[in-house]
Amino acid sequence: MAECFGKSQALQERCNLILVAGKLRAEDSTDHEEISEIEKLYQIIEQYNLNGKIRWLGVRLPKSDSGEIYRVIADREGVFVQPALFEAFGLTILEAMISGLPTFGTRFGGPLEIIQDKYNGFYINPTNQEEMAEIILEFISKCDQNPDYWKQIAQRGVERVYSTYTWRIHTSKLLSLAKIYGFWNYSSKENREDMLRYVEMLFHLLYKPRAQALMEQHMQR
Repeated sequence: MAECFGKSQALQERCNLILVAGKLRAEDSTDHEEISEIEKLYQIIEQYNLNGKIRWLGVRLPKSDSGEIYRVIADREGVFVQPALFEAFGLTILEAMISGLPTFGTRFGGPLEIIQDKYNGFYINPTNQEEMAEIILEFISKCDQNPDYWKQIAQRGVERVYSTYTWRIHTSKLLSLAKIYGFWNYSSKENREDMLRYVEMLFHLLYKPRAQALMEQHMQR
C-alpha cells in the first residue's frame, strides 16, 4: 500500500496514508520476514519522499483502540484499504465496514464473500498497484461529484455486516448445523451397518474403478 501511495502523485495530493503495522524498528524484531518488511517500508518512504504524507503506527493495538481509529477516520470521511496478497476471512474488513468506513479489500480470499463490489465496498488487486490507485481515485472523484456518495457506500457497508455477519446470525447458523448433524448421528445409530454397506458399495463400484482409470491415464503420460 505504501508503494502504491508513493507511485501515485494523485493519491498523495488527495490523501494521507496511515499504516497500522507491527514494529517500527528492525532491531525490535526477531522474525526475519518482519525485519525485511520493516526495512522495505523505510526504503519506500525514502525513495518516494513520503515524510509528512504517511503516518506509521508501529504498535499492536487493543480492540478498543483499533475501533477508535476506524471511527476517527470515518469522522473525517476517510477510507480503509486492506491490500493483503491473500486474506482467509477478512475480520478487519468487517470491523471497518461496521464502523462506517468505505472499504477496499483484496480480491484474493474471503473479502470476495463479504464485499459486493461497487455497492458496499470495492475489490482491489494488490499485485496491480496502478489499478489499485485508480480504483481509490475513482471513488474520491465520485465523492467530489456527489457529496452523498461516501455516506451511501458507508451505510451499505454497515447494513451488509448487520444483515450477514453478526454474532446472532453466526451462532444461529452454528446451532442449526449442530442440530442437523446431531439428528443424523441419533437417527442413524441403528442403521449404521446398512450405511457402511452402502458406502462400501459406492467405493467398489464407483470410486475404486475411477481411481484405477485415472492412475492408468497418468502412467501413460
